[in-house]
Amino acid sequence: QVHLVESGGGLVQPGGSLTLSCAASGSVFGANAMGWFRQVPGKEREFVAAINSGGTTYYTDSVKGRFTIFRNNAKKTVYLQMNSLEPEDTAVYFCAADMNWGRMVANPPYRGLEAWGQGTLVTVSS
Repeated sequence: QVHLVESGGGLVQPGGSLTLSCAASGSVFGANAMGWFRQVPGKEREFVAAINSGGTTYYTDSVKGRFTIFRNNAKKTVYLQMNSLEPEDTAVYFCAADMNWGRMVANPPYRGLEAWGQGTLVTVSS
């Protein structure tokens, strides 16, 4: 079983940058699809970005050109570099892992992914 722990959230001004980290424990990290989702209170959790073991990435339209997902398999960590942050990016960000790429990038988001982190809050405000 994969266990995920996110870090790196915080308060940032509009136009600023943050990098989120997701550390994974377990033996299947190298074979997993990894992704980031976000959720605002009262709204559904939404997909943000995903990366598979081969390095293929996929982003939701609203973050293309601003966010970058990348992974370090040796460290069993996936990252989300967020630039040009906007107030609309304010949310709790969750890391997820699954063996199936299709489930990771499903629309609407597939709730039964194998593992979820506890979330880290990102607040974009002046």
